[in-house]
Amino acid sequence: MRKKEKISFLLDYFQKNQPDVQSELQYKNPYQLLVATMLAAQCTDKRVNMVTPALFEAYPTPLEMSKASVEEILSFVKSVSYPNSKAAHLSAMSKMLVSDFGGEVPATMDELTRLPGVGRKTANVVLAFAFGQAAMPVDTHVFRVAHRLGLVKDAPTPDAVEKQLVKLFPTEYISRAHHWLLLHGRYICTARKPHCDECPIREACTEIMGERGER
Repeated sequence: MRKKEKISFLLDYFQKNQPDVQSELQYKNPYQLLVATMLAAQCTDKRVNMVTPALFEAYPTPLEMSKASVEEILSFVKSVSYPNSKAAHLSAMSKMLVSDFGGEVPATMDELTRLPGVGRKTANVVLAFAFGQAAMPVDTHVFRVAHRLGLVKDAPTPDAVEKQLVKLFPTEYISRAHHWLLLHGRYICTARKPHCDECPIREACTEIMGERGER
């Protein structure tokens, strides 16, 4: 199956079966999405969703969070992975939002990645799902599935995978394609013991079907 045929096949399947795909992180505005995404690094969305309600009740805006000490923020996030560094990043991030951006989350890659603790993947999540921009965050699931499906080639880094994927998917589907690939990797195409026998898109998989017809 050629790449163009794969993309058509994937779009057809996912649009029919997951037309309203959404993030599993719980948030109500760009600030909450930014915070939740920072906390989700190397941590499950389920765990983050257990932490954020109390955190957002205590610090409903960047201004409130900017006034809190790192230790106070840590008391809310201590059950996530790397809590000390994440608490420090949240403190510094909220202070910069207030001092440099008027307490508002910026809507450009350059500005977002100026924020402490915010890398390209986190920025892409915010751009895509808080601001509706065509962005492709590449996490470990998207990275793995893109390679197994043969959608990317000679792409050893998340940035390289991102560049290739945004060229493959039509602009209006780029952000949803992120969720489709992510959730497929999280629940079906898992890192260890992928559930190939129950995979609904297996005919598009290079690892299962081989590279016959790949272009």
